[in-house]
Amino acid sequence: MVSRQKILIVDDDNNIAELISLYLTKECFETMIVNDGESVLPTLDTFQPNLILLDLMLPGMDGYQVCREVRAKSAIPIIMLSAKGEIFDKVLGLELGADDYMEKPFDSKELVARVKAVLRRYKAAPAVSEKTDIKCVEYPDLVINQTNYSVIYMGHSVEMPPKELELLYFLASSPNHVFTREQLLDQIWGYEYAGDTRTVDVHIKRLREKIKDHASWRLATIWGIGYKFEVKN
Repeated sequence: MVSRQKILIVDDDNNIAELISLYLTKECFETMIVNDGESVLPTLDTFQPNLILLDLMLPGMDGYQVCREVRAKSAIPIIMLSAKGEIFDKVLGLELGADDYMEKPFDSKELVARVKAVLRRYKAAPAVSEKTDIKCVEYPDLVINQTNYSVIYMGHSVEMPPKELELLYFLASSPNHVFTREQLLDQIWGYEYAGDTRTVDVHIKRLREKIKDHASWRLATIWGIGYKFEVKN
């Protein structure tokens, strides 16, 4: 029997949390509900969810702080939920490491579709026997492996949410090729994503905080166009 994927629902409104749980249970997910931010980290170890649905407005520790603390120890996918619809809230959530952002009220089918889309992107790949199947690019002091979702930088493993890693891998797989923000949004987030091109800027910013410019390569901004992984001769 195939084990069901686990979704941790974090919302102080138990009626909404129960409704979300019902939607997801119908789609064969296993769910757990917690009603405050302080309960999230202990639950990560006991429940071991595959994805977190995280409400922004929580009593005590809010969703931003929870996201920050989860990201300090795990790359588990996070979808933020909020009645707030300001661009600032979305960008801040993404900067802190959320993988997607949905505004309340939301359509149940869209919620389930986004959960499945994020899990598809994140899904850890099985062991690969054929070397040709391994998606891996290597540069001096940098190894990006999209097969097992790992990045080794300066000899150390770097934790990254899936979309950060996919963006880095995509750029590094085509060195010195300039991509527009629209192309990157389409390639990494796909047609299912309803965000805007600032999402790309946010993820590039987060990558630059983790992966600094190297003597041989760097993440370069091409003003007015987009980005490229520049390899120096």
